[in-house]
Amino acid sequence: MSKKREVSFPDRDAIVAFIRAQAGKVGTREIAREFGLKNADRAELKRILRDLADTGVIKKYGKKIAEPTALPPTLVADITARDADGELIATPAEWDEQDGEAPKIRIHVPKRTAPSAVPGIGDRALLHVEKPSERDKLAAYRGRVIKVVDHTKARILGIFRALPGGGGRLIGVDKKQAGRELNIAKADAGGAEDGDLVSVDLIRSRGFGLASGRVKERLGSLATEKAVSLIAIHSHEIPQDFSAEAIREAEAAKPATLKGREDWRELPLVTIDPPDAKDHDDAVHAEPDSDPGNKGGCIVHVAIADVAYYVRPGSALDADALRRGNSVYFPDRVVPMLPERISNDLCSLIPNAPRGALAVRMVIDASGRKRSHSFHRILMRSAAKLSYAQAQAAIDGRPDDTTGPLLEPILKPLYAAYDIVKRGRDERDPLDLDLPERKILLKPDGTVDRVVVPERLDAHKLIEEFMILANVAAAEMLEKKALPLIYRVHDEPSVEKVHNLQEFLKTLDLSFTKAGALRPALFNRVLAQVKGHDAEPLVNEVVLRSQAQAEYASENYGHFGLNLRRYAHFTSPIRRYADLVVHRALIRALALGDGALPETETVETLAEVAAQISVTERRAMKAERETADRLIAHFLADRIGASFQGRISGVTRAGLFVKLSDTGADGLIPIRTLGTEYFNYDEARHALVGTRSGAMHRLGDVVDVRLVEAAPVAGALRFELLSEGQVPARGRRRDAGGKPPATMRGKADPGRSPRKKDRKPGKKKPGKAKKGKS
Repeated sequence: MSKKREVSFPDRDAIVAFIRAQAGKVGTREIAREFGLKNADRAELKRILRDLADTGVIKKYGKKIAEPTALPPTLVADITARDADGELIATPAEWDEQDGEAPKIRIHVPKRTAPSAVPGIGDRALLHVEKPSERDKLAAYRGRVIKVVDHTKARILGIFRALPGGGGRLIGVDKKQAGRELNIAKADAGGAEDGDLVSVDLIRSRGFGLASGRVKERLGSLATEKAVSLIAIHSHEIPQDFSAEAIREAEAAKPATLKGREDWRELPLVTIDPPDAKDHDDAVHAEPDSDPGNKGGCIVHVAIADVAYYVRPGSALDADALRRGNSVYFPDRVVPMLPERISNDLCSLIPNAPRGALAVRMVIDASGRKRSHSFHRILMRSAAKLSYAQAQAAIDGRPDDTTGPLLEPILKPLYAAYDIVKRGRDERDPLDLDLPERKILLKPDGTVDRVVVPERLDAHKLIEEFMILANVAAAEMLEKKALPLIYRVHDEPSVEKVHNLQEFLKTLDLSFTKAGALRPALFNRVLAQVKGHDAEPLVNEVVLRSQAQAEYASENYGHFGLNLRRYAHFTSPIRRYADLVVHRALIRALALGDGALPETETVETLAEVAAQISVTERRAMKAERETADRLIAHFLADRIGASFQGRISGVTRAGLFVKLSDTGADGLIPIRTLGTEYFNYDEARHALVGTRSGAMHRLGDVVDVRLVEAAPVAGALRFELLSEGQVPARGRRRDAGGKPPATMRGKADPGRSPRKKDRKPGKKKPGKAKKGKS
């Protein structure tokens, strides 16, 4: 029998060929069915699949399998060209360049398709993709248009600068084309005034001199509004205005009542948010568990604004919310997912006002593990609105008039519960990156006042851990009820990225040994080794770059970073559409009343929603980042020639990117300006290395730079490097702290800036890292 099974068992090439022939992911059940395998063969099949995954031939997504760069069945793609037969060709809107060239998707448009639904070159569309037939190998995939998401941008955005006598110049907003200008004749200015953000049609491009353009639309004035965020809003086409019908629906909405709800108004839930928060959509409460069977445990309540009660499926509010996908947060404004009547009023859990909410009650044992949970549709009344710093100050012995009466009955039980929950978190051991976030503070006129790094308090961590618990409970409940949902998923790093990380860590004498399944704890052990050393920021940055990007999906493959098997977003339906879908699914699963997920929603339809909101999330992140860059470039524009200290934050063939220590501003040092020799890009060491001297400029090195150019509209900065490159002696290695071996410490380090060679060997300027150390 065993001999017969061995003969009939498919070889690895056949298994891989079958997996590659499928669009999207397959499971062991489909593979076993294809090859006629019996239950007794499953163990051997799983062993082969595990070996193939370990070597990077295939990739595992939970219980599903695909080739490493396989596209999901539903995705958003950009239409880029036509082939020789006139068929449209697209590429994925989101693609990791480290996976090689993006695969091409050949789009089939049925002959009877309405003209308005036919995409064109430059459009962005939601596609259903599949592998082509054996006869059709002109593209890696074949796609069918589900809907056109965004039409081609046949325009250029820029700031109009008026010239004497009429007309003017257009200063482009694209960082990649910083400094590019267009000529705008007086007749083509369209009434634009100096400082206006305008869209322009290109009407003539000459071989010499400036190209010309015609103002198509005036979008707003930066001169009067001081609103740099307008540039990102319009360049990324982020919807600002709600439809008239959505506004009517919002204004007509009435506050929730006790009908169909449990009365939780006597439970002293509190909101804890940033001091400048305008919406307060989550409230918390905790108490010791009186159950003798759960000694040392606690009960945690998390209440989330009942957005689904107001935003019903198929409504105008729902359509607008899906189109936005999420709220977008700029230093000077918020572009909300929902009108203010909903987000800042009816669904804001303000103190002493009855508000509808969807709540979860979670029983936690003494080890920090969740024993059970239950969901409830409630009417609540917030006992207080607190800021993170305010809550923390009270616990630290500095209560104010608001927190004083809350300290014993509310705040101390919350922090006691957090201490318990933290034990479970520590046991779970999620990825523990230390990457401080900067916050830009503005003056009343909208210009930058200063850039700060807010202190991370236990109050922040308390809310974060309670929200994670609630999100897990939501995913578990919906899986138990077998309802479709949108998961928040985060894939494990690819084999290639792990290999690159291992090669990099070798240059610091740090080991990264993978034995068995990849877990966040492996990365945490590396991070712990460099804690407090010069190399800490560098290693944190490189570990971050080795990770996949989190996204939304209707199929679960876990959350690697949080080290969770199942996870969904439940706690912010005011600002994330994914959370609203989860709320609707819970209402349907538990028969909680109106606003439930429609029966027509399936895994397939939610896959389309997940793909769309993953793209809007990336859009928001990019817009927020670009706005911060522009604000900082404005802030530094009058400091041309000034010197700054920073750290190399990126190394490419084009040059070095440096992040300034005080403001977090990023700028480029072009490779041609580095010196009198040629520099090669060393990908393994994340460095540029001089071909003659061996001088090395490496990711994470602390350097001095001079600002030589600032383009505020584009958000671009250009620096000149003042520090010399690090020149390692032959055989010289650096330890995890970025220092030479002990026998060489104290000698003049050739990696230092020449201006600091007169310091005594081994001395370090107080509060600053040595130059040239990684």
